[in-house]
Amino acid sequence: NSERRVELTVERLLNGEVSPYLTQELAVGDRLELRGPIGGWFVWRTQQTEPIQLVAGGSGIVPLMAMIRSRALAGSTAPFRLLYSVRERQAVFYREELQALSDHDRSMNLTYAYTRVAPKDWPRPPSRIDAALIANTTWPSKLVPTCYVCGPTSFVESASRLLTSSGNDPEKIRTERFGPTGERQ
Repeated sequence: NSERRVELTVERLLNGEVSPYLTQELAVGDRLELRGPIGGWFVWRTQQTEPIQLVAGGSGIVPLMAMIRSRALAGSTAPFRLLYSVRERQAVFYREELQALSDHDRSMNLTYAYTRVAPKDWPRPPSRIDAALIANTTWPSKLVPTCYVCGPTSFVESASRLLTSSGNDPEKIRTERFGPTGERQ
């Protein structure tokens, strides 16, 4: 649809600097000033046709979901794979939307990695993303995928190392990370 909209996804952190305000105080009708996106590095463009590997850690799915939605809206058939690491099933952002897209689009593949509690029927025990999971669920490096990795700093560093170790070109691995900005006094 041609409707212009902005969607804000917020993970509420108990000791967060901004999320408590956004989730508890901000009300419908309040005004916000928004800026960005600022960079041009962590962007999927509709002209891209090569395989795309998305790797998300927790709320790092948010910018990757924007790419997935842009792809769907553009009618692109660029092959996308998403490896999404979450603590447990209840921590999955956009679960129904991701499942629907994966179910109805053969060129959109979805894999979860549960780190704390896996569903009872899940084929793997809870664990962090490792070399075996990268080898079994991501695009083979010989296809020269562009990889987008987003999540907490330690997750992004680990996932990027694993992608590089599996043969992916470091120049084709784009990262966006976040982390604490300091302790509150």
